[in-house]
Amino acid sequence: MSYYMHSVPGRLRVKSPAVKRNDDAAGEIRKTLSTMNGIATVDINVVTGSILINYNPKTIHYNDIVSLLERKGYFDTSRALTNDQFIHRAASQAGNIVGKAIFGTFVEKALEGSALSLITFLI
Repeated sequence: MSYYMHSVPGRLRVKSPAVKRNDDAAGEIRKTLSTMNGIATVDINVVTGSILINYNPKTIHYNDIVSLLERKGYFDTSRALTNDQFIHRAASQAGNIVGKAIFGTFVEKALEGSALSLITFLI
């Protein structure tokens, strides 16, 4: 799992492998963030390593939240994917899977016939 960050004013989602299946880390993050002025809610999913933070953008900037998570060792901005990068990676992986499946189907059909069918397929 890699780091991920998506932010719109008032809402920040980060994913961190340091939080995945780590109830202690989730508790510490929740406690730390709840002391920051402007944080409304903190929802943490330890199954996925996702932290959803709702905040008042007039009171606090998302960079302040991310910086705190980095200082505590729960996030690494240099290794984080943005939403666009995440979608691009997922689409690319899906394209590779579909391409392999189509190629496999063509090879399977070519091998169903005789050797001549295979040669015809390859030409």
